[in-house]
This record gives sequence, C-alpha cells and structure tokens, in this order.
Amino acid sequence: MLRKGITESFGAAIHALGSNQLTDGVINRSKRMMLDTLGVGLLGTRTAVFNKALKYSQSFSADQRSSVWGRSDLTLPPHFAAFVNGIAVHSMDFDDTWHPATHPSGAVLPALLALAETMPSRPTGLDLLLAFNVGIEVQGRLLRFSREAYNIPERFHPPSVVGVMGSAAAAAKLLGLSPAQCRHALAIAASSAGAPLANAATQTKPLHIGNAARRGLEAAQLAQIGLEGNQAVLDMCSGFGVYYNDYSPSAMAHSSSSAFKWILEEQDVAFKRIPAHLAMHWVVDASLAARRKLQSEEGSFDVSRISRVTLHVPPSKYINCPFPASEHQARHSFQFNAGSALLDDKVTVASYHPAQINRSALKELLSKVEVRTPEDNRPNFDHMYCEVEIETAQGLSCTARCNTFYGHWRKPLSQEDLQDKFRVNASSVLCAEGVEGLMHVVGNIEKITDCSALYSFLRHTSSCAEEELCDYAITS
Repeated sequence: MLRKGITESFGAAIHALGSNQLTDGVINRSKRMMLDTLGVGLLGTRTAVFNKALKYSQSFSADQRSSVWGRSDLTLPPHFAAFVNGIAVHSMDFDDTWHPATHPSGAVLPALLALAETMPSRPTGLDLLLAFNVGIEVQGRLLRFSREAYNIPERFHPPSVVGVMGSAAAAAKLLGLSPAQCRHALAIAASSAGAPLANAATQTKPLHIGNAARRGLEAAQLAQIGLEGNQAVLDMCSGFGVYYNDYSPSAMAHSSSSAFKWILEEQDVAFKRIPAHLAMHWVVDASLAARRKLQSEEGSFDVSRISRVTLHVPPSKYINCPFPASEHQARHSFQFNAGSALLDDKVTVASYHPAQINRSALKELLSKVEVRTPEDNRPNFDHMYCEVEIETAQGLSCTARCNTFYGHWRKPLSQEDLQDKFRVNASSVLCAEGVEGLMHVVGNIEKITDCSALYSFLRHTSSCAEEELCDYAITS
C-alpha cells in the first residue's frame, strides 16, 4: 500500500481537478499564454533549428498523425509533432517566462494539441484549457520545492526539469488517467527530465522545450497502457529532488479543498517584446532611456562619440557574452542587446540576423561595453534591475535604470499589444483568415465544442509564406 505523500497528492489533484474550478483570472491569463505561444511558435517555424528538427522528424512514420504548425499539408507522428512545435516555440527565446524561472507554455501546449488531434473523441476547448492549466500548475508547484529555483538558473535549464512534468500532467489530464496512472506518468517523465545549462545560447537549447513536450506526452501514454514508475518520485531527494540542492517538497491540496488555489491566479507570466532571454528586456529598456537622455543633452545622437558604456546587471555567466558569434549567443548577451539598442534606437526580430550581428559599427561599440555586477543586484527575475551609463569622449555622462520592463508580470502587456504581437508573428506564416481565426478560437476557447478548429487555422498558410518555406528547405 502506498504511503500517502507528495506524489500521491499530485496524482489525486491531476485526476480530480475540474473545469468548474477554473477562475476567471486563470482563464484570462492562460488564454493570453496560449495565444502568445501559438504566435511565437508560428514565427519559430521559419528558423534554422526548427527546419533541422523537422527534417529529422520526417523520417519517422506512424498510423496516427498530428499537424505541424504553419504547414498546410504536413503531419508527423504525434510525439514528433509535439517535438518540432515545441522547438518552434522556443527557437527564438520569444516565449513566456514565469517566476520562479521557467518557460511554462511551450512544453505543454504543443503536447496537448498533438494529442488532442489523435483522440477518437475530440476534446472540447474547455477540456483543452483545463489540461493546459493542470500542466502549468504542476510546473509552478514543483518550482516552489526549491528556493534556488527562484533565481536565474546556474546548472539546469528549468523547462527541461519542470516542463516535462507539466507536459506529462497535462496529457494525463486530457487522457483522463486514474490517480495511480497520473503518479506513474510523473515518475516516467522524471526519468526524461533535466538538461545542462551549458547548451544555452546554442541551437540545442530550443530542443529542451521540444523534448519536454514530446517526453511528457510519451510518459502519459506509457502510463495509460500500464507502464509503472516509482510512485514516490516527488517525495524523494533521489527522485525529482536530484535537480535541486535545497529540495523541500510539499503536498498539493485536494482540488475540492478551500486550501487549493491556482498559482497562476497569484503569479502572472511575463510576455516578451523582443526574441531574447528575459534579462535582456531590462538592459534594452535602460539602454533606450540612456540613449534618449544623451540625445537630449547633445541635441543629437552620435555613437562615435561614446567612449564607454557600463552595464550594472546581476551576475550570470551564461548571459554575459561580450562578442556573440551567432543569433543564439546574441539572444543571451547583455552587451549585444545594449549595443543594438544604443546603435539602432530599437531591438527587433531582425536585430539577431547575422548581418546585423556582424556590423563593424556594432562590434566597435561592443568593445567599449563593460559589465559590472553590484552586490545588491540579485540574479532573480522578480528583484533584478539594469542600470546603463553612457560616457562620451567629451566628458558627458548619462545614466538610466530599469527596474521593471513593459511585459513583466508587474507591468503586463495590454491585451491590444499582446494581440498585435501575435498578429505580427503569426502573419509571417499564416494568411489573414488563419490569424484572425486563431485569435477568435483562443479568445473563446472555453466555449468551443470541438478544438479541432485550432489545428485547422494553424494550417491556414499564405501562399507567399509557403513559397518562402519551400525555398528555405531547398537552400538550407
């Protein structure tokens, strides 16, 4: 007989949570997360890392097939659809970020859509919304088992640790698994968790999200057919606790208890305005403000007059890259993002193109950038700040500080700006009907009786986008 404990409480909650427990706040926030995830995922289908993963995945066949986002006539076995669509979501580091630190949506939504498309009885939109929130909730709970998880990571990339568990929980919920099967799904998923942070700022980092989506889905399906794992995997330091030095798990309140509250109700996510590591948003906003000050002081802005740029940022080795050589390094470089903001008065998707990275003017400016890490600047997305000081050869100095960037959970994107971001991203692949159709379906997801409308609109590509994608496949 299993001793009542942490894992048992999770299995019971995953099984028992019902759509009637979804609050208006959780519904609204999770719909924003779903829309943003679809948008950045569609944009991500135009990246090199996505196309490499897609080429690999097309060598596999299966009776069941699921849609590849943004491809009108292409399907893959469900696990590989979850894999490549998850990679697309994180391919530009443009997806949402939570606190404690992880990217919660990318591991869950691709797995759910790939699974839902193959189920004999098509789930409703409300079924999908509930399963999505179960996956998000499990990630949030697991992150709170460690104080070190609240900081910018040092060893493991968080989505690879908690994302696969969230994907497994979400898939288990959509499949209607029993409490015992839910426990086994978590145990199976735990054996696919964890990826070293050494692969951050490389093409392998997006695979962490793809693998989380794929392996979580597989874990739930293996549990469904009877595969078993350690039913106390969350209770043990030798279980899920191996990923944290200060592991301190706690039980999940029963869904019918007044003690149960959705974490998403209390902790919103951050939505990114630029496709880069979250910390870059502080440095970009501070750099733009410092640039405006210098321009106001001098009447114009001349980058050649700058003698030194000092960045006061939190300590983190993997986002301290003085001279990035690739788009992935650039997305993780305090120096690059500050320099791009100062040189161009903006940072956009195009800023990370190799031609932009390799500009001589930018490289010259980067040689003048210094990074300092004040003791009071903690590597924590809830407490960090960025201060940028520009000094000129003429002796002028301008300083600006960002404590909370626009898009942070303390300063959330407006619904209009979130929708604008989605439209820009999605329209790079989909026709107008597909873009607006997805917005309508996600905006009314709790009322949709058949969520297959989502897959349909995800395949509404524009003819010019299809031609460009074909050209890319031929030349890359």
